[in-house]
Amino acid sequence: MDSPGKERELGVRKKPICLFIALLAVLSGAASASEDISVSSIDLSKVRQDWGSPQIDKAVTGVPMSIGGRKFDHGVGTHATSRIWIDLKGGVERFVSWVGVDDNVRQGRGTVVFKVIGDGKTLYASPVMRRGDAPRPIDVSLRGVKTLLLLASDAENGIDSDHADWADARLIGAKSRPVVTAGPDEEAVILTPKPSPKPRINGARVFGVRPGHPVLYTVAATGDRPMTFSAKGLPEGCALDAQTGRISGSIARRGTYTVTLTAKNAVGAATRDLRIVVGDQIALTPPMGWNDWYTFTRSVTDKDVRAAADAMVASGMADHGYSYVNIDDCWMVKPGSDDPDVGGRPRDAEGNILPNKHFPDMRALTDYIHSKGLKAGIYISPGPVTCAGYEGSYGHEAQDAKRFADWGFDFLKYDLCSYRGVWKGDTPEEQKRPYTLMGYLINRQERDIVFNLCQYGNAKVWEWGEQVGGHCWRTAGDIGANPARYIAGFEENGLEKWAGPGHWNDPDYINIGFLGSPTVLTPNEQYTYVTLWSLLAAPMIFSGDMTKLDDFTLSLLTNDEVIEVNQDPLGKQAHRVAKRGDTEVWAKDMEDGSKAVGLFNRGEMQRRVTVKWSDLGITGMQRVRDLWRQRDIGAFTNSYGTQLPRHGAAMLRIWDAKQ
Repeated sequence: MDSPGKERELGVRKKPICLFIALLAVLSGAASASEDISVSSIDLSKVRQDWGSPQIDKAVTGVPMSIGGRKFDHGVGTHATSRIWIDLKGGVERFVSWVGVDDNVRQGRGTVVFKVIGDGKTLYASPVMRRGDAPRPIDVSLRGVKTLLLLASDAENGIDSDHADWADARLIGAKSRPVVTAGPDEEAVILTPKPSPKPRINGARVFGVRPGHPVLYTVAATGDRPMTFSAKGLPEGCALDAQTGRISGSIARRGTYTVTLTAKNAVGAATRDLRIVVGDQIALTPPMGWNDWYTFTRSVTDKDVRAAADAMVASGMADHGYSYVNIDDCWMVKPGSDDPDVGGRPRDAEGNILPNKHFPDMRALTDYIHSKGLKAGIYISPGPVTCAGYEGSYGHEAQDAKRFADWGFDFLKYDLCSYRGVWKGDTPEEQKRPYTLMGYLINRQERDIVFNLCQYGNAKVWEWGEQVGGHCWRTAGDIGANPARYIAGFEENGLEKWAGPGHWNDPDYINIGFLGSPTVLTPNEQYTYVTLWSLLAAPMIFSGDMTKLDDFTLSLLTNDEVIEVNQDPLGKQAHRVAKRGDTEVWAKDMEDGSKAVGLFNRGEMQRRVTVKWSDLGITGMQRVRDLWRQRDIGAFTNSYGTQLPRHGAAMLRIWDAKQ
């Protein structure tokens, strides 16, 4: 028998053991505790979608959620394409939901495919769902899954009215609270090599001007400064400034003139031919430049525009062919405004339009831009007021066209806006009417003005834009503050036959870099954006903040081999030649007989993307060059393929290996 002392000693030992066992039981219970969490209760601020914002317990338009006539009180209303990335933290047992197209869209509109993806594996995929379809249930196991993606995508027919509901979406058996993220992290890798110190002549190889009109062409060239320029074969009436590389003057005789340009500095020289075409066509290559709208919107000033012109030169963008500095809306007077800076008389006694106080002297502004070797652009609406409510051209079209020419502008964006309030009906004829008039008036001016039709792709503008004097025309709505809408570029397939020298399809601006805040696009998406615009022969008009250009953004905008594809004199627009699952191949013919090719991974996981020679209509050994890295990859017999990350792109140029 133990002694009392021994018993007391054991008692002391027993208490900690019992406490430990009790604590272990509590901890074990806590570890096994789980809860069911509604997806709509999680912070959704990092969700990415191509229109609007995700709505909690409502459809994307803010109305009660309803699918196939069935009402739901809880869920997440999104718009395709939407991606809800969820870090499941400690793990989740199951995901359950009802999915479908919300009833709050017009009959016959809205087609969505819903997918549930766990750690890269598709756990559920719906068929194409349409308005009126009954909601479909989802119940999938998430055991062992770390990252969940709820994907609502279009059915390859555009995203119009694709209101996608995740109704009663819940995470069952969550060990800890999940977190919605922006998606996988990506490093902003610069692929574009730095320019050589030796001269390289860049930009367009062909330039159009009308007889007797002022010539303003700046030889774009990279390389160490100081640099001098010379030209052989300049037509009569033109001269080249050897220090700046600016060609000016006017040419009376019609014809095509081949001019040999030379740029020389202390470490070398470069020579290249330029074709000057004197005739009725201008904008023989897509315009390249900058527009203020997505940086300044309603707050733009003369000072901002001058700063952008300065930055275009200082950043080196002008050395790669960028030349237009374009003012968008809000430079005019705003009728009825109490703001002394923008209010007042919109026109003088003769009916001439007046700028507001943010723009004290328009002629001085264009002179400043021209002094940099750049060109100036302006904006107005054919309606009584612009989209922002400022003075429009309605009833003063002839005066405004002359005013813009007298001020020295080289580009006009004509934005439909309030004209819809005065037309006689939304018919193709009424859509054409204001553009036909202004196109005629612009063409009568004594300077070349590129005419940009902005009416959002209505009435199949690509079929008649050139006929009314347009040089480029918007093919879709605004990309807007959500640059993820760059995917609209993929909807250009089929429009390629309407594009060519002097007449270009325009899917909107390049919205990367800093636009009031850093772009939400991933680095791979930005590569895809610029690759696609270049292949489409779209106007390369950047709309980010020119004074806040970072090295990565600048590298995307100034890769000369990528720009060459956009500015190729043949003027072909790329089209899709292959689609395999989430991957696409686009291609265009180049003037030298080569093919420019874009490989795109539009999926959410890494994929191998391959271009087959049969896709391009070629055979035999072909030489392949990586344009972003500016290096040859090698020679291949039947195809070339590479691994691409989610939303990534590769840009190639392919020649017959015998060349």
